[in-house]
Amino acid sequence: MRIGVSLEIDGTVEDALEGARQLRDRGFRSLWSSQIFGPDTLTALAIVGRELPELDLGTAVVPVQPRHPSMLAAQARTVQDAIGGRLTLGVGLSHQVIVEGLWGISFDRPVSYLHEYLAALAPMLRGEAVNARGERVSAMATGPVGPKDVVAPRLVLAALGPKMLALAATVADGTVLWMTGRRTIVEHIRPTIDAAAEVAGRPRPSVICSLPVVVTDDAEAARAMVNKTFAVYATLPSYRAMLEREGAQDPAGVALIGSRGAVLDQLGELADAGVTEFSAVAVGSADQRDATLGVMLDYLHQSEGSASAG
Repeated sequence: MRIGVSLEIDGTVEDALEGARQLRDRGFRSLWSSQIFGPDTLTALAIVGRELPELDLGTAVVPVQPRHPSMLAAQARTVQDAIGGRLTLGVGLSHQVIVEGLWGISFDRPVSYLHEYLAALAPMLRGEAVNARGERVSAMATGPVGPKDVVAPRLVLAALGPKMLALAATVADGTVLWMTGRRTIVEHIRPTIDAAAEVAGRPRPSVICSLPVVVTDDAEAARAMVNKTFAVYATLPSYRAMLEREGAQDPAGVALIGSRGAVLDQLGELADAGVTEFSAVAVGSADQRDATLGVMLDYLHQSEGSASAG
């Protein structure tokens, strides 16, 4: 299981660059950033990746509704060109309260909408000509959008339900998860996405898992902090469904919380569950975040050592 970490992009571009540089200097090579309400993540990643060519960069995730697939494909291919082919484009549907409440866009039949969207986006990312005519999403391109002769970025989908996981297996290269615990990955995510890929004759999909992590001697206080920090996610239907599948009452129920040894054990359990990459969202005090990053590197080095020994 590969180890990545979350890169905050909520200040200036220089802040993002400095944060990425610090993580690079500590030994991390895979960084993931979300697109919420702050700066444009893909633009920031183009600058980060151009300045720091050692890093693989990914979005987890860019919501699709405000962006026509032609525009998103052109932007992603431009970033891919700028950073030397090290981009993973994670996309998703966002949530009804945001899509309708803030953007004024319909959230009707979201899976159908995304199916049409990906029918245009996926071939455009590969630089192919497209003539997609859907009920709600249409796009046409006679040749590559964005730069020519660019290797397509890896495409992953924020997929949790069965229909979305089937899309992630057949149209994209896998799924990127949030608020989804080990048991749910074992019992639901992996079997569903693997079965869809097998039927389609495609390779086993990637499962990228991102969760809050706190390395601490005071687990009770850390759980309270995680629940306060991430309270909104327990109210969003898609994540609420994953917590219920896990048997978790709150976000702390799926977070990685505890001592160094406890967190290392939990990482091992995620790897055994079929997670291909874990992206840590380090939270808590400065000391706790520093300890969390240290444990992530410990696991990374242990994995590299095991692979070398094997």
